[in-house]
Amino acid sequence: MAISPPFPPYPPDPGTAAEGSGLRHAHWWQHKWVRYGALITLLALSGLVILALVREQTGTQGFLVGLGLAILPVPLLIAAFRWLDRVEPGPWRNLIFAFAWGACAAALIAIVANSFATRWIATSTADPSSADTLGATVIAPVVEESAKAAAVLLVFLFRRRDFTGLVDGVVIAGVTATGFAFTENILYLGTAFGTDQLSGDSGIASVTAATFFVRVIMSPFAHPLFTVLTGIGFGIAALSGEGRRVRRVLLPLGGLLLAMGMHALWNGSSVLGAWGFFAVYGAFMVPAFGVLTWLVVWTRQRELGTVREELPAYAAAGWITPAEPYALGSMRARLLARKYARQHLGKPAGRTVAQYEAYATSLAFLRHRGRLGRAGADFVSRERELLNELWRRKDVARPALEHAARMTAPPVPVTVPPWPVHGMYGHPVPGPYPHPGPVRPGPYGGYGSPAGYGAAGGSGSYGSHGAPGGPGTHGAPGAYGSYGGQHPHAAGPAGQHGYAGQPGHMGQPAPVGGPGYAGPPAPAPPGHPAPSGHAGSPGHTGLPTHPGHTPYG
Repeated sequence: MAISPPFPPYPPDPGTAAEGSGLRHAHWWQHKWVRYGALITLLALSGLVILALVREQTGTQGFLVGLGLAILPVPLLIAAFRWLDRVEPGPWRNLIFAFAWGACAAALIAIVANSFATRWIATSTADPSSADTLGATVIAPVVEESAKAAAVLLVFLFRRRDFTGLVDGVVIAGVTATGFAFTENILYLGTAFGTDQLSGDSGIASVTAATFFVRVIMSPFAHPLFTVLTGIGFGIAALSGEGRRVRRVLLPLGGLLLAMGMHALWNGSSVLGAWGFFAVYGAFMVPAFGVLTWLVVWTRQRELGTVREELPAYAAAGWITPAEPYALGSMRARLLARKYARQHLGKPAGRTVAQYEAYATSLAFLRHRGRLGRAGADFVSRERELLNELWRRKDVARPALEHAARMTAPPVPVTVPPWPVHGMYGHPVPGPYPHPGPVRPGPYGGYGSPAGYGAAGGSGSYGSHGAPGGPGTHGAPGAYGSYGGQHPHAAGPAGQHGYAGQPGHMGQPAPVGGPGYAGPPAPAPPGHPAPSGHAGSPGHTGLPTHPGHTPYG
């Protein structure tokens, strides 16, 4: 019996050699470290300049008071956006860049441009009062929202792999606006404190208290709410196919215009008096905040549904176990899996499970885009990369996810056999984790119990697909046994009971534009891709079978 290589037999990436040779002759300014260095230098200089400007306007004492008060809502807002991004968490470096851009670069652009425009209007019209009003309601929304949108645009263009949908746009835009509001609040609160120092006011009647109440208590979400509209435009554009260039340009512009309009409405409410301000707050700001919150939470739940719908194809091909789509589609199950891994194998195992969850989610989203005809030219290489990352972490992640699936699945009636069955009711499951005791049956018949499928003969461990068939066949139905630590294709004990496996088939047709798979599983000879294929993404030749299958049953 021939043994396949430890990783799936993919064809070589045609662009690998060319890319390697290109990097060898790249100019110095094309190196990644040069771009990173330039970006860090730009943000650092912007931060130093904005620090000097704010301190000049507020004084040292006012700056420190403003800093202490302005930082209070920041952890809550960052935690809220990070919670939204838990299904497919983006890298922290993107969030750090977004916050730094908003707090330093965007704030510097806004202060300089707003001051210049307001002074120019005041000089041209000889009416400083109307210049301030026009600057707050027209100039400031255009300048500030454009400056914040630049961060979303940069992530969209240069971190396209991390920017795959609406939630990514909301998170990047919201974190950018949080950084911008942080710097702006330091300026306003520090200035208010300086005013109180001159007038002698203190306590609740002070200008500082009123400014804190309006900007930090009532509307900490104001700037994030405006910029999130821009992020939604970029997020919907990210879901569009690469061929729809007009749509990918108009959607972000439409979101930016909406952000400017809402920002102008909010700033303009200050000239309407106290009642006008509260009317705009209650009639527009609060409902808009509620609708957008519902939208992003609904999108988050929809992403979990996408994980549950797309991953079973990879379970059929043997890359993941049948329990994993259910566990990966539940945030509670994910948390239990990470906790289980940390308790039994330490913190590194918990991080490994978290990485496994992230890669599996990215794989589900990638397949979903491919099925809808929106996959990019790198579909095959990206799918290969994600599958290999999952395979490297499977020994630690699979038992934890299967435990989480058992603990979170709804109860299913299971007929308990009189003979011992590995994997349930006190019989230990082989693997790297100690047996935690009796487990609750889950939706897969207790993970190794017959569950109404009867006894199955032949090879028993998970991953085998029946006895070798004759020429042209794909094997008779095999028995799926326990999910323990055995190699997926090691022969199990004769007569071990599980649920009967499906006979292999030549492949079900893929929807137009979506990746197909060649049956559960469709073995491929070493060095050749799996048969059948992706009907829409060029070069995709079908869902790969997992490593370990023999060439012909």
